[in-house]
Amino acid sequence: MSNETQPLFVLEMANNHMGDVNHGIKLIEAFADVCQQFPFRFGFKMQYRDLDTYLHPDALGSDLHYVKRFNDTRLPPENRRKLVEAIKQNGFLPICTPFDNASVAQIVEDGFSVIKIASCSFGDWPLMEEIAATNLPIIASCAGASTDDIDAVVSFLGHRDKEFTIMHCVAEYPMAPEIAQLNQIDYLQQRYPGLSVGFSTHEPPEDANLVRMAIAKGCRLFEKHVALPTDEYSANAYSATPQQVQSWLANAQEAFAFCGVSGQRADPTDAEKESLFSLRRGIFLNKDLAEGSEVSAEDVYMAFPTQPGQITANDWSKYRNYTLTTDASKDGPLDNQNSTSKDVRSEVWKIVQAVKEALVDGNIVVPGKADLEISHHYGIENFYETGITMITVVNRDYCKKLIVVLPGQNHPEQYHNRKEETFMVLEGNLSLVLDGAQQICEVGDVVTVKPGVRHAFSSVDGAVIEELSSTHYADDSFYTDESINTLKNRKTLLTYWM
Repeated sequence: MSNETQPLFVLEMANNHMGDVNHGIKLIEAFADVCQQFPFRFGFKMQYRDLDTYLHPDALGSDLHYVKRFNDTRLPPENRRKLVEAIKQNGFLPICTPFDNASVAQIVEDGFSVIKIASCSFGDWPLMEEIAATNLPIIASCAGASTDDIDAVVSFLGHRDKEFTIMHCVAEYPMAPEIAQLNQIDYLQQRYPGLSVGFSTHEPPEDANLVRMAIAKGCRLFEKHVALPTDEYSANAYSATPQQVQSWLANAQEAFAFCGVSGQRADPTDAEKESLFSLRRGIFLNKDLAEGSEVSAEDVYMAFPTQPGQITANDWSKYRNYTLTTDASKDGPLDNQNSTSKDVRSEVWKIVQAVKEALVDGNIVVPGKADLEISHHYGIENFYETGITMITVVNRDYCKKLIVVLPGQNHPEQYHNRKEETFMVLEGNLSLVLDGAQQICEVGDVVTVKPGVRHAFSSVDGAVIEELSSTHYADDSFYTDESINTLKNRKTLLTYWM
């Protein structure tokens, strides 16, 4: 029930069968004619009271309003079952509310598919224990309940693995729209994430505003009292006629159309995409570039208007690399005809996750705003063979970094002219090569690398290294493989990665 994506509208007959089974069947049939016009699921709900045990003996013949109403509309069991059969035959999901323990067994016996907890019974623990013992899905209205009450019921049903939906409701009959408290739908959704929240309504039946707003707030389950007025039987102030339900459902259908896609991002229309593209800045080259060139930020500028097929500023990012497939001229566009692109965002995300796992495995704490540098010396596609990640913790007159070497990675040989650095292995093991001499470093080993010393390192199983050094200089790393020094896009820098 609650996991269905198609909205469910429940029509509540209550005692509006008037104790007349034939009138009850006509009522069901009249609303079936209305409902078949709409693309929703529909339920029809009854109410069960075992009056002989539900009413106090002294109240059985009373003229009290509710007691008289219940007695006057009493149906024998065989007529109740006729109504249940009519509900099923007319395509409705049969739903019923019990108001006493004995009625729960009758609901199961009569073949209802869903059981409803009325607001007055929300927190009636003996009745709820009886309901929870059935295998039926549950709808529970919570009018007047405190947060503690709702917490307790949600916990009670959740711990019993019950399939259930909570209904926002205001228990006034009729309910003035100005007291509808529809923001409570948001409150319930936020307090109980993952739990379906519906709307049970008692406003004047000609009002269609509330259902539209409840739909906009995400409700997919609705309940409304219905009646079939005749010369003999009149409708009360909060029960809708077939014509009023038709208007109510038409408004609901329109509201769903206005709200559009739910649970995922909607795709833009072609007209919307065209409009946005026409207002974006295009990427233009600021110099002549040859076929095969990797286009960097230094090679381009952004300007309006954009030309058809052009790469726009919205397409340009540090995660997307462009390579020219033809020679291109200064002030010409970078477009789909003269370039190919590669989006490395997913690769970067995988690397970040691997780094996080290595830090967790080593019980290494990292400040939340520490910068992450992914070094991919021969391209990100070769990162797991040649590359490392460096986390800058401090970079002032002194510098502290954490270096994560993933299993199987190696860092190519380099040297510094000014920087002196000290390595301490925090996790794993490291093969360190200094001026051609190899040494194996284990956890706790400390090695200082002086300026001018060529150094390279690798790890078979992975390692985390703490690097302490004099200030890091951006122009003080020189690779003995000159091809690395000329690569423009060999680093990806991230600040918000934790």
